[in-house]
Amino acid sequence: MLDPAQLVSTPAPGRACGACTLCCKVYDVPAVESVAGKWCRHAKPGRGCGIHETRPGHCRAFFCLWMTEAWLGPEWKPDKAKMVLSLDPTTRFLHVQVDPSQPTVWKREPYYGQLKRWAVSSIPQRRHVLVFVNYSATVVLPDRDVPLGVFLPGDRLVARERMTPNGVVLDVEKRTVT
Repeated sequence: MLDPAQLVSTPAPGRACGACTLCCKVYDVPAVESVAGKWCRHAKPGRGCGIHETRPGHCRAFFCLWMTEAWLGPEWKPDKAKMVLSLDPTTRFLHVQVDPSQPTVWKREPYYGQLKRWAVSSIPQRRHVLVFVNYSATVVLPDRDVPLGVFLPGDRLVARERMTPNGVVLDVEKRTVT
C-alpha cells in the first residue's frame, strides 16, 4: 500500500534543491528561530543550508511542489520564480509563499496567468489559491484577487457562491476561529 506521506516528501526524478534556499526565507521555522520574511540564520543564499546534515525534521520533511511535481516547469523553481509553492495538508489549498523582497512577482507572467488557471480548476474541488507575502494573504479567484490581510494559523477561508445577473460569483472572506 502506498503511504501518502512518503509521496509528498519524495522529490521527482531529476529534481534537487541545489543552491535554492527560498523556503529558508518565506516560512516560519520555530526549531531554528526562523521567522517568515527573513533569512534563516543557517541559510547560505545561493549556496544551500549551513546545517544541512543536522537540520531539523521540519526542514528535512519539506519539499516544495517544484521539487515533487515534475510537470512544473523550470520557471517555477523557487530561486527563479521568487515564490515557493506548496499544498496545505488539511485544505489542499495551493499556497504561494512570495519572497517579500519582490512582493508583486506573482502578478507577472507567466506566473499570474497560471495562478488564474489553477484558481479556475480548483473551484470544483472547493479549493483555492492563496498568495502570501509574509503573513498577508490574497485569494486568487478566476475573476479577481481578494486581499484578506494577515492570515494566521487558526484563521480559515470561507467561500460562498452568490448569483448575479452575470452568473455565479464566488465571495471569500477570512474568519478567525476563537
